Amino acid sequence: MKRSYKLKNLGCSNCAAKMERQIGALPHVNACTIAFMTSKMVLDADDAHIDAIAAQAQSIVKSIEPTVELVRA
Repeated sequence: MKRSYKLKNLGCSNCAAKMERQIGALPHVNACTIAFMTSKMVLDADDAHIDAIAAQAQSIVKSIEPTVELVRA
């Protein structure tokens, strides 16, 4: 299942790349792409785990850039 999210207040392209790598490495994640210019993240993950993965992704985002908020698009 693919879900799109907006990364509000994303201000660092290196941070976006770091988020993409860490979220993409989570169990049950098929792919994670973050477009820095549009502040958009597309998460492709197993249907049964998508909500838990989104919560983990939010935690990763906050640990890398505390002012960024993950909002479902």
